[in-house]
Amino acid sequence: MLKVAIQMDPIEAVNIASDTTFFLAMEAQQRGHPLWVYDFRTLALEDGALTCRARPVVIRQVHGDHVTIGDEVKLDLGKDVDVILMRQDPPFDMAYVTATYLLETVHPRTLVVNDPAEVRSAPEKLFATRFEGVQPPTLISSDPVALVDFHERHGDVVLKPLHGAAGSGVVRLKAGDPNLEALIEIHMAGSRDPLVIQKFIPAVSKGDKRIILIDGEPVGAINRVPAEGQVRSNLRVGGTAAPVELTSRDLEICAIIGPELKARGLLFVGIDVIGDYLTEINVTSPTGAVQLKEFTGIDAAAILWDVIEAKHVPSA
Repeated sequence: MLKVAIQMDPIEAVNIASDTTFFLAMEAQQRGHPLWVYDFRTLALEDGALTCRARPVVIRQVHGDHVTIGDEVKLDLGKDVDVILMRQDPPFDMAYVTATYLLETVHPRTLVVNDPAEVRSAPEKLFATRFEGVQPPTLISSDPVALVDFHERHGDVVLKPLHGAAGSGVVRLKAGDPNLEALIEIHMAGSRDPLVIQKFIPAVSKGDKRIILIDGEPVGAINRVPAEGQVRSNLRVGGTAAPVELTSRDLEICAIIGPELKARGLLFVGIDVIGDYLTEINVTSPTGAVQLKEFTGIDAAAILWDVIEAKHVPSA
């Protein structure tokens, strides 16, 4: 038995039909692992001890009645639990980064999935640039001159915030579009983060493939198809999930990045592939596991918990 704490957004509000965190929690509960949930904003570090205000939960696959929540307790995350799932949604801002620093004080004594130091060191759009030959032409910069120059050289491009998630702020700009400088100004008015500008990949009309890797190994994929005339395929902004097979190029990309994921302790990762190109490596709160099981029968949650149980010897 492993005592499992889940750092997540409110469990009362999850969509149990599609939520990957709930799916992972259900598998843990079915294996006999007791569960607590907590908000990262209740983390408290004092005299070397990291605590949080957590609630024990019992969950079930019943719409409208999917969770029973017990009384709030104070958990010492270095002593009272064996595994922490870090699953709150981005934005990947300083609050998120600070939570990784706090969780780093208990990992690996308490196994945190994913390794908080490596989550912090692998911003999802930046991390993909470490691997040569897998991305489309890409520039990351705050410099308007550099961004405009990239647009002029590559024509049809996609612009997106560096630390955005779920398709937020993604814009396509065709060759000659005069709006780039205005979009840069709007972004910079509210953020000091760089922007990502990337050559548009026409294959996105056929879908944006989400490939799930566990401990560096690909286990399966789903396709996320954008709505007619749209460039964003994320399920939260209107994309539609569909079954898809892994191609030889997909497996080649996984073979290139997989050993690095494994070495970094990034146990549960979702990568995004459009056509022949890797666009993102998602390490914060990857999704798609529910749809993968629905389409293929592959149970990423079971595979992940097999890995966690093999890596962790529970405390006495």
